[in-house]
Amino acid sequence: MNIDTNTIATMTEANQNFSRVAKKADQYGEAIIFKNNRPKYRLIDLEQAGSSPDRELTDDEKIDIVARQILKEYKPAFLELAK
Repeated sequence: MNIDTNTIATMTEANQNFSRVAKKADQYGEAIIFKNNRPKYRLIDLEQAGSSPDRELTDDEKIDIVARQILKEYKPAFLELAK
């Protein structure tokens, strides 16, 4: 497994500043979290995971992604309808 050094985060960093680790996953598609100087966890961006050759999204994951995108795009209309 080749690891891009830009995607590396420590367990301490993940515990203390998860948003920074999540931003790495947003930017690079994944973040590798090291524990005891070894890669232990892989945080992936599910929206980009569909294009990753080593991981296929399930139908439920695809539905969740599309639903999240629709809700985000039409949130003002949904809020108006909820009144």
